[in-house]
Amino acid sequence: MENDLKQAVLERAKFWLGPLFDEETRKRVQYLIDNDEKELTESFYTHLEFGTGGLRGIMGAGTNRMNKYTVALATQGFATYLKEHFSGDELKVAVAYDCRNNSRFFAETTAGVFSANGFKVYLFDGLRPTPELSYAVRHFKCCGGVMITASHNPKEYNGFKAYWSDGGQLTEPHDRNVVDKVTSMTLEQVKFGPVNENIIKLDSSFDGIYLAEVLKQSLLPEVVKKHSGLKMVYSPLHGTGVKLVPEVLKLMGFTEVVTVKEQMVNDGDFPTVKSPNPEEKAALDMALRLADEVNADLVMATDPDADRLGIAVRNESGALELLNGNQTAAILTYYTLKHWYEKGKIDKNKFIVKTIVTSELLTDIAGRYGVEVYNVLTGFKFIADIILKLEGKKQFICGGEESYGFLVGDYVRDKDAVVAVAMIAECAAWAKENGKTVFDVLMDMYMEFGVYRESLISITKKGKDGLEEIGRMMAGYRANPPLVINDIPVVTLFDYQLSEVKDIATGKTTKIELPRSNVLQFLLKDGSLISVRPSGTEPKIKFYFGVKTDLKKREDFRKQWDSLDEKVKGIISSLNL
Repeated sequence: MENDLKQAVLERAKFWLGPLFDEETRKRVQYLIDNDEKELTESFYTHLEFGTGGLRGIMGAGTNRMNKYTVALATQGFATYLKEHFSGDELKVAVAYDCRNNSRFFAETTAGVFSANGFKVYLFDGLRPTPELSYAVRHFKCCGGVMITASHNPKEYNGFKAYWSDGGQLTEPHDRNVVDKVTSMTLEQVKFGPVNENIIKLDSSFDGIYLAEVLKQSLLPEVVKKHSGLKMVYSPLHGTGVKLVPEVLKLMGFTEVVTVKEQMVNDGDFPTVKSPNPEEKAALDMALRLADEVNADLVMATDPDADRLGIAVRNESGALELLNGNQTAAILTYYTLKHWYEKGKIDKNKFIVKTIVTSELLTDIAGRYGVEVYNVLTGFKFIADIILKLEGKKQFICGGEESYGFLVGDYVRDKDAVVAVAMIAECAAWAKENGKTVFDVLMDMYMEFGVYRESLISITKKGKDGLEEIGRMMAGYRANPPLVINDIPVVTLFDYQLSEVKDIATGKTTKIELPRSNVLQFLLKDGSLISVRPSGTEPKIKFYFGVKTDLKKREDFRKQWDSLDEKVKGIISSLNL
């Protein structure tokens, strides 16, 4: 088997030495053949595939790398598939890109292939947030779209997010069918094309159209005007939020927005951070220091393609405290539903959406205001899919996921950090109007619904060997699921790959009405929930932990929080992670 793999890798690599490829690529592949067998294998042992976020990988030469040829092949496959479902004037796509190295080049490559295939292409003239691409697909009635980005991944990565005509990322059966289409094609079939009259450049005038939709989500503009001097610090982490986030806050009326100047510079090497991921504290360190210098009430940072938001707020002692994605999603859900309810806008046809690994606090909040909740698989494309399926029947209010993505309104069909920034800032103004802080709003929720404590462990397993190890880990949990975790019995097993829920005591199973996915969940007798899934966009296996307790007195919060933290540590130790 090992020799067969080596032979297959070598044959693929030698093909890349041929006339279809440019000189730089041929030199790099020859170097790998001669000098680096391990990197050669990693670069050629497979093809990049669409996961929960589309095509994503390390940049370099090879079939398993992001480069001109894999991007063009993906585009050709996508274009061919789109032409099987759309025709004539429907053949329109939008293409955007972020700040990453090669993003503009990959976007122009993508636009050229679409153009050569007879599509009208709306190509942004500079970097833009992912949600604006989603909006452009809908605004121009395109049949599809592409965003060149690797989101919050390290600088070595780039990616290709494919969008359908609704503005959402590809879901079943389209995602699988596009993969099949791409893998069945050869590079000889790719139609490379230059930038030409079929490609329409979108300039800054389109930003105003998009921002107008963001501003429509505002619920208390009069309160913002009263507290326009609310001081906040913002960082785009070198990414696409650099222009539109400060602009939307300005349009709302906020006058004291301080930016982290060093991180307002677009740079695909992300020189001021180890990782441009707002989920990680280190990414916000510069913003936090600046916020203390200027005595800001709120800190916000968006990831490179501005679809994820990380925040910090002043806690009960006045210190800045980072909130996790579940807490931010809960605050946004609470603020939005509360004011929809008070404005009399809620009825039986309204709904929110969350993913299965996102805090059940969102479910409790929705129940308080009589709003239906839909649980979907991990990945914002599944939230968009529910919005599409219920379009014209029910109205989506908001929804989000624990990984720092949220959306208010349905003008786009992907997570949108621009609107999340706007609504968090407005929530801060509303809190101030009531003599409170955003942290106080969080405490109000914990007093009413209980304290929810969620945690996540991501274990990285790089390359082919790592992927195989992750597969063995999942197979082991599936074949021999733990019956007791942290001395607490497991009462229910959710297996989303088998689409079944199993009652451990009786052995009885019921069906899960969701697409199949390689995810396991263990519900413990005390209500704790542990979820395990391989990442769809990174070489990681992820473990999610959710525990809860009541909060009778606000002054007991830290004690309760710490006790929940110890409980999570006990679960982690029990699983030998």
